[in-house]
Amino acid sequence: MSRAERLLELMQCLRRHRYPVGGAALASELGISLRTLYRDIAALQAQGARIDGEPGVGYVLRPGFMLPPLMFSEDEIEALVLGSCWVADRADDPLGRAARNALAKIAAVLPTELRNALDASALFVGPGAVIAAVDQALVSIRHAIRSESKLHIRYRDLQGRTSDRVIWPFALGFFDQVRIVAAWCERRQGYRHFRTDRIADLTVLDSRYPRRRQALLKEWREIEGVAAP
Repeated sequence: MSRAERLLELMQCLRRHRYPVGGAALASELGISLRTLYRDIAALQAQGARIDGEPGVGYVLRPGFMLPPLMFSEDEIEALVLGSCWVADRADDPLGRAARNALAKIAAVLPTELRNALDASALFVGPGAVIAAVDQALVSIRHAIRSESKLHIRYRDLQGRTSDRVIWPFALGFFDQVRIVAAWCERRQGYRHFRTDRIADLTVLDSRYPRRRQALLKEWREIEGVAAP
């Protein structure tokens, strides 16, 4: 492993730990000596990384720093390309454009050899079935999730019966065949999942729901057994 790769891996290790982590644990995770670890931390701090801590106490990386130039492994490059292509093909148009723009921004700051690896990626997303649901509906749902706003929807069930619901949307799942909104339903007083192709009409309400989105998401994951990414 080159020194640049080692520094990148150290940054990734620090990002994975939200709380101070000891030097010995970091050195063990990276497979390097404590002396090398201390030298690498000093090198990152000299480049502007906000790493707080000291030997014997532990280290934590404050947000807002990226190694120049931006570095990725070949596997990470392929993951970015494949993920961006999937979003561009399967999500709504605004999110698809955002994925392509993000990939272009990453490519602009990559070293030449990694930019070549990005351009030459051999992975691709195969064609899938067309998913019903207009782009504007998905944009409105994503806006409601970000702003923690309530949604009024007219929902059609499997038997074709419609009902009016007020929901607290906190997650939007993109699957191969359907898109699912995870939300707290005021009518049912519980967590429910709504297929976007069965939402006949929706309105983003001015009122925010009373709980934080992160709290709803955490509770839902525990109930459903869904692991955090």
